[in-house]
Amino acid sequence: MRSLRTIVDTCSMLSEALPRTAMITQTNQTVYTDTEQQFIALLDMINLDENLASQPELASQFEASLDRAIQDAYHTNSNDTAAHRFLQRVLYRINRLKLFWYDDLRHYTNERSAYLRSVRDRIEAPWQAWELAQIDVAALQQEDVKQGLMNRGARDLDPPPSEDSRYIREQTTEAGYRRILAIGSFDGLVEGSRLSRILGGAANEVQATLTRVLIEEYGNGRLSRKHSTYFAQMLSEFGMNTEPEAYFDLVPWEVLACANHNFLVTECKRYFLRYNGGLTYFEVAGPAAYRNYLTAAQRLGLSQAAMGYWELHIREDERHGRWMLDDVALPLADKYPEQAWELLLGYDQEKLMGDRAGVAIVRSAKEADRLQVK
Repeated sequence: MRSLRTIVDTCSMLSEALPRTAMITQTNQTVYTDTEQQFIALLDMINLDENLASQPELASQFEASLDRAIQDAYHTNSNDTAAHRFLQRVLYRINRLKLFWYDDLRHYTNERSAYLRSVRDRIEAPWQAWELAQIDVAALQQEDVKQGLMNRGARDLDPPPSEDSRYIREQTTEAGYRRILAIGSFDGLVEGSRLSRILGGAANEVQATLTRVLIEEYGNGRLSRKHSTYFAQMLSEFGMNTEPEAYFDLVPWEVLACANHNFLVTECKRYFLRYNGGLTYFEVAGPAAYRNYLTAAQRLGLSQAAMGYWELHIREDERHGRWMLDDVALPLADKYPEQAWELLLGYDQEKLMGDRAGVAIVRSAKEADRLQVK
């Protein structure tokens, strides 16, 4: 954990190393990378809120970059990838404090910090507005919700192959497959963790079904059967790092956005319908994506240990998809007829963000393939 003196020194070095003229000539990514390091130091500061109240300059560099990134990502047409990446990484570093990582307890010193909460809210508000602007919410409000859910489920259970899915199946090399595993480990090694935060409250059939999904994700209470254990086995087969977040720097902002969105809709119970609509899509559509990865692994002649996770998920998520549609989404549509359209919003938003993340993952896999060829 860094001392206050270290934080002051860090800020001083940043201000000296990044004068205005230099910042203009540097790439946005370099500036955001430097600023993120300051934010990491703030996360571990003892008495963060009290120190910032008396010395707001400790966060001045971060504050300036935060405002700039929000403007560039959500209020202009610049499509600044560096800004998106910076914001989603900062937001994730705050959100991850809601889970326990079995690390140094001092890392949770600021988990209820008012300042960190304000940073989260400042990013989430324009980001969520930006995301919602990409969906025709008015049209969703006019749909027959139950028929809409069933139509979507039928469409996404076995979609026609896309150009990206064909690339994974037919062209990606072992380097590309390893890159997919590296990025996938970001969620695969902590799978089900965010689902756990939506449970609790009054007992009912919907809650019971969600609990069944969670229990299966956790291997019915046996670590050897937990889904993340199977993912770790795939990583181990290639001698890759099996620690959660080990490949954080490889994770595209589009994938981080999916994780951060899930933190939001699980933490805010007002978004309960949106979350369950999204989880319905995730479970229904999962097997089709996993078949692409399994086909690639089989084409590459990989061992069972290097592909077992995909086979497990194809089998179990087909069941989970039926549970989510029949025993969660449709019953919730009956219980909340006035707000049921939010199930469609959650479903469509999860698909939109998931498709965007999938494109980014394939783009990264192609980059790894090209590097191997060179």
